[in-house]
Amino acid sequence: MRLTVIGTGYLGAVHAACMADIGHEVLGVDIDAEKIAALAEGRVPFFEPGLQEVLGRTVGSGRLRFTTSLEEAADFGEVHFVCVNTPQRRDSPACDLRAVDAVIDALAPRLSRACLIVGKSTVPAGTTARLTARVQELVPPGSDVEVAWNPEFLREGFAVQDTLRPERLVAGVLSGRADQALREVYAPMLRAGVPYISTDPATAELVKVAANSFLATKISFINAMAEVCDATGADVTTLADALGHDTRIGRRFLSAGLGFGGGCLPKDIRAFTARADELGVGDAVLFLREIDEINTRQRRRTVDIARDMVGGEFTGRRIAVLGATFKPDSDDVRDSPALAVAAAIHREGAEVRLHDPEGTDNARAVLPVLGYAADVTKACEGADLVLHLTEWSDYRRIDPAALAAVAPARRILDARNALDPASWRAAGWTLRALGRPLPPPLPNQQSAADHVPAVCSAEVG
Repeated sequence: MRLTVIGTGYLGAVHAACMADIGHEVLGVDIDAEKIAALAEGRVPFFEPGLQEVLGRTVGSGRLRFTTSLEEAADFGEVHFVCVNTPQRRDSPACDLRAVDAVIDALAPRLSRACLIVGKSTVPAGTTARLTARVQELVPPGSDVEVAWNPEFLREGFAVQDTLRPERLVAGVLSGRADQALREVYAPMLRAGVPYISTDPATAELVKVAANSFLATKISFINAMAEVCDATGADVTTLADALGHDTRIGRRFLSAGLGFGGGCLPKDIRAFTARADELGVGDAVLFLREIDEINTRQRRRTVDIARDMVGGEFTGRRIAVLGATFKPDSDDVRDSPALAVAAAIHREGAEVRLHDPEGTDNARAVLPVLGYAADVTKACEGADLVLHLTEWSDYRRIDPAALAAVAPARRILDARNALDPASWRAAGWTLRALGRPLPPPLPNQQSAADHVPAVCSAEVG
């Protein structure tokens, strides 16, 4: 089929490349000429594992092209995927739909033949109905154009896998013709047995925000339990393991830590509550406001624990921060808990030096006042405290005995509960983690520095 993908940011670039990879002819469209030029040359303007390879072979095959012309897109496409950003509004928690509306207003008058417009962006329930009415006002007389919604469920770091081998496909359609078109688009996935849920547009729109709300609830629940564990001396990791054996609950996403961030979960649960208020059912999702508050409180708690570990104030202290992105295997620092903590500590007078395997440039653009290091060793040299804030696998491979040579204070706060406490404490470190009890010092802890190697073995650039 001939598909257009309008909006070539994170969602659009991945979708365009993957749709071309399964055999469709795809035209990517964006108003950002610089981004279009990079993609047309086979260069990904952000970090996403596996995408560079898919983009390279689909551009090279000719199945994937890019343009800034909506006129060209209107003439080309049988199905037009709308993949533009829907951020939180500046003046409220509601979803900002201006980019979606702008695409519809510019595209619809150019559609002179039968086609399908398919939204993939995360939007409030009722958006498809509103856009359908708008399209009918704008299309030329006689044009047969429908609107459907096909929400995305991408996880940053796994986006290619989630597009090519999704857990489910959801199609919010108004006719059998629209449903058949989407079945043709995703035919390879359907042949592989991927569940396909055909429903009304309002349900499809709700699936994404409901899924993110449930996930956010699970994460904030275990973080609330971590706060209780800190007060009682219990261990949240053992608690989570015990809960996870209950098949009604499951262990996934029951890992206590710094909380969620990024461009989806925080803004999606806020937009969901705002839309529920508009519909007169705000009380039904009132709990999501507390979920958001628990998540934000984890950042404040991390700062408080870090301050306590360096004697009650940050002024004049050197703090090493490992991690800037909101999650590993991404360079995305939008609403990053790690950056929020680093910024708060800097504001209290600490010298902060930060390292991240992929997100340094994006972090520097947001917080140029921080110090940045090319490797873990440089970040930790002379540090009064090391903060582990993003659970990159690189950091789990650090040799704690070797790192002690450059960070003689040997204090680390594992805000992601991802490090092995026994190995760090055996190397003489004072390790604290959210929701986990602090054991008494080892008998030889003070002499451990006499036996550490001279070089840190885990330099990750």
